[in-house]
Amino acid sequence: MQPLKSFLIAFAAFSFFSCNNSSSSETNAKEKAPAKLIESTANYSADSTTMNGYVVYSDSIEGKRPAILVVHEWWGQNDYTRERAKQLAQLGYIAMAVDMYGNGKTAENPEQAMKLAGPFYNNLQLAKTRLDAALQKLKTYPQTDTSKIAAIGYCYGGFIVLNAARLGEPLKAVVSFHGNLGGAKPDKNLLKADVLVCQGDADSLAPPSEAVKFKKQMDSVGAPYTFRSYPNAMHAFTNPAATEMGKKFGLAIGYNEDADKNSWKDMKEFLERIFK
Repeated sequence: MQPLKSFLIAFAAFSFFSCNNSSSSETNAKEKAPAKLIESTANYSADSTTMNGYVVYSDSIEGKRPAILVVHEWWGQNDYTRERAKQLAQLGYIAMAVDMYGNGKTAENPEQAMKLAGPFYNNLQLAKTRLDAALQKLKTYPQTDTSKIAAIGYCYGGFIVLNAARLGEPLKAVVSFHGNLGGAKPDKNLLKADVLVCQGDADSLAPPSEAVKFKKQMDSVGAPYTFRSYPNAMHAFTNPAATEMGKKFGLAIGYNEDADKNSWKDMKEFLERIFK
């Protein structure tokens, strides 16, 4: 009977520790479950036009958090823009991919894109009005810390956020990725946002002469800005689809992985400093 008794004691001990370890593993698994991104469409309007924004944030954070508007390239609000918004949500922000054109319009080719983007290059107040409508919508979300809102933009979107800031849009910061640098002259009495400009040094669509003029204008009024230049980076260097699109339409655009990663890192550090 002694061997049987020893076996039963050993089996009971094994079962006890196995059950406890299993329970502990299940608890740890629940604790380490990845955060869920909450996504929704945000409908808003300006100048009699309905815009279809996209809002995303993480459920791993309770309460309010800084907010970021994301303005698309001249192609319109597409998967690329929404993916950037998701990346920002994973960093702890609530992000809104803006629909500047209205009704979710997107372009299939450069001709359509220029037709959609052209009015905003020619009418900076129209561009500001559309961005302001998106800003007001983003402020309505209970997750938004309305004292900490920034805007980032790509190509055309970079132009939009820079000009909105120079025209007095009430933002804490703006970041332009390979954006056009022309437009409104800065006025220190209007400019409320800190500015980060991320440009490729091989960008023929936003050439060095444009950068020189931009810096002189900003310096002339003592405007706060940071200018980053990335080697061998062409226009649209953050978009993985840019190289293929450039070949398809004969555009001087292309993806640059190093510049993409480094500019994103620069943006993260810039926003962390602004929102600290």
